[in-house]
Amino acid sequence: MNQWEYLTQFLEANKSATDSMNFAMEEEELASYSPQLLMPELNRLGAKGWELVHMEPVFVGKNEDILMHEGGGSRRWTNKYFCVFKRPA
Repeated sequence: MNQWEYLTQFLEANKSATDSMNFAMEEEELASYSPQLLMPELNRLGAKGWELVHMEPVFVGKNEDILMHEGGGSRRWTNKYFCVFKRPA
């Protein structure tokens, strides 16, 4: 039976706050909060054996708590993602 270890992280897509400022897909410049800006970090974790198994946009509070949407039709924008990774233990 396979044994796994898990890693959870909040990742933020922000061109001005990452080392991926010069990262571009197919020679096109990416928007300031494009999810593709996460790719260098995802690739770095993948090189360490971590496989992304879940990714969800979230609103993160100052205590790293997560705001859940309860309906009502209100909408908000976010560039933060809750990510779950796994790799063989």
